[in-house]
Parts: sequence; C-alpha cells; structure tokens
Amino acid sequence: MELLDLYDENRLPTGKTVRRGEPFPPGGLHMVAHVCVFDRQGRMLIQKRQECKAAWPGKWDLSAGGCARAGETSRQAAERETREELGLAIDLRGVRPSLTVNFSRGFDDLYLVEREVELTRLRLQREEVQDVAWAGRGQVMEMLESGAFVPYRRSLMELLFDMRGKMGMLPVPWPEKC
Repeated sequence: MELLDLYDENRLPTGKTVRRGEPFPPGGLHMVAHVCVFDRQGRMLIQKRQECKAAWPGKWDLSAGGCARAGETSRQAAERETREELGLAIDLRGVRPSLTVNFSRGFDDLYLVEREVELTRLRLQREEVQDVAWAGRGQVMEMLESGAFVPYRRSLMELLFDMRGKMGMLPVPWPEKC
C-alpha cells in the first residue's frame, strides 16, 4: 500500500495522506516529480512505458518520474524514481526543480540534469519501462505529433529543451540588484 501526502493549494502539507489509486478529498493535492536527463548533444533520455500501464501505455515519456510517497520531498522522489525505473543513481542534493507545473490534482516538479549515460548500462524496471532511447528536440516533437509520446503540451516540451543547462525563465542571469 503506497501512501501519498496531501497538500493544500499553497503547497503546504495538510498532515493527511491518501492511498495511491483512491479518490482525493476535496482540495487535496499531491506531489509528482520528473527527471529529464540530457546529454551534451542536447538529446533527452526518453523511456517507453510498458503496455500494461494504466496511463499512456506504450507511449514514450520523459526520462523518469512518478508520485512522491508520504514523507518524501520531490527531490527524494525524483532520485528514487530515476533509480527504480532506470537503475540510474543521480544526486540532486542542493538542486531545485528547474520548473514546477501545477495540474488539477497537484504539483509536478521537473528536474533537468545533464549526464552522459550509456543506455546498455541502464537497468530498466520491467514493470514500468520497456525501452529507452536518446532523442533530440525534433524527434521528440515528431513523436508528440504522431501520438507516440505522452501528450504533453508541445510548448512544455520546447521549454524543457530550451531550459536545458540553464535555470530560470530568462536566457541571461538575473541582475544582482532588482
């Protein structure tokens, strides 16, 4: 039985939990974390979801991700999901999410990391992941258009590629004095 912490609209913990798969109480929100692994060439490591998955079976997806379990921070969830799904250990200590997207049932923190990863060294979680590949921006956009990728907004996927290796919404650093 997997428990999820519930949060209010200000992302403050309510002190309540819900079992994964059960309906949320009114106003109850949960936290999700995703990791997008990029290589030096600007390609994203993508995973193909297993056919048995309830949501988007057989579709290509971001590198790794899932719900934060009760007691976990989004950083801990991102590290755990990447380790579980890909067998890839990443250390996000001191790293903030590059982007947080609100959705109807919660918050999704996206961590963008750069790593040179040899695909043959990954240990895929067979219950979740059937394949992995490196894909450039154009390939991912074609997969989105063809329906082969989880149907994220095209603008979000463009933003993930644009933000690779950078932090924030500006292409230059914030001025020291605002």
